[in-house]
Amino acid sequence: MFRMWMDGESRVKRILRKSAGERLLFLAMGLAALSMSALPRLALAQPDDYPARPVRIIVPFAAGGVADALPRLIGQKLSEAWGKPVVIDNKPGAAGNIGMESVARATPDGYTLGLAPAGNLTVNPILFRKLTFDTRDFVPVTMLAASPNVLVVNPSVPARSLKELVAYARTRPGELNFASPGSGSGAHLAGELFNLDAGIKTVHVPYNGMATALNDVLGGQVQMMFGGISTVLQHIRTGKLVPLAVAGPHRLPQLPNVPTVAESGYPGFDVTSWYGLVAPKGTPDAVVRKWQADVARVLRDPDVRQKLDALGLEPVGSSSQAFGETIASETTKWRAIVHRANISPLQ
Repeated sequence: MFRMWMDGESRVKRILRKSAGERLLFLAMGLAALSMSALPRLALAQPDDYPARPVRIIVPFAAGGVADALPRLIGQKLSEAWGKPVVIDNKPGAAGNIGMESVARATPDGYTLGLAPAGNLTVNPILFRKLTFDTRDFVPVTMLAASPNVLVVNPSVPARSLKELVAYARTRPGELNFASPGSGSGAHLAGELFNLDAGIKTVHVPYNGMATALNDVLGGQVQMMFGGISTVLQHIRTGKLVPLAVAGPHRLPQLPNVPTVAESGYPGFDVTSWYGLVAPKGTPDAVVRKWQADVARVLRDPDVRQKLDALGLEPVGSSSQAFGETIASETTKWRAIVHRANISPLQ
């Protein structure tokens, strides 16, 4: 023991006898080795060996519906290309906030991503007082697809154009109702924005999900709603709903004779739902770039595009930077609308 201590003391003396430059070099090497040993042992993925194990996409809604079908379709194609499973993990609740929190708190090692609907990144941070995360907790990966909304009315409403609906509503302020799947949803904000732009007063009727909202519009208990094309198209074709306008930047191939809200006299009106992929803050840039490139490749697949069309989705595949810019601009837009419409914050 004494000899070991003496040997150690000798090494220290030898170091002290070195020049100042040599001592600094020795110290730097030691600190570098110490910092490397202290790094958390995360399996930080590199493009060459990624993924080395199954990857998880958290979906903040229950199984079923477009928000679930989209990541399953993309995940299946990526599984085939990568030779590793892409697992869909549904975590519904609290308007999608539970699932989004799970993504934000996940280890940023590239093996957990999240499916993020537009509202969860741009509206919920504005409306919910007690969120435990915000958009700064995520890295935007890519926008997957967009879903145009359509303003539809029950056939009992004596209006067959947007102009006729506005004229009818102006003579009956507060008598017409519009449904949505919940306060703060895209359908809710679309209705409030339409009230503001058209100078009318229709009353919001929130439901616990799109299915119940749609059922009451079909039954005539509520007169109208903004709904995704995949939700309302079959009922339009059977005559149970009347489409008045597309709430997006262009007409839809499924409804070529239905004008946009902008064409109908309200320029700039655009309430398009979209879905993107996000990763926890700190996820390696190389992994984000790989996801974006591989997803863009999947979205060019003719089979995928055909299936997306059946879901009423338009493929996008934007860059991470472009997706981040969309999130920022949409957040600014909806913050102003929430303020103008005097929508109360949610718990």
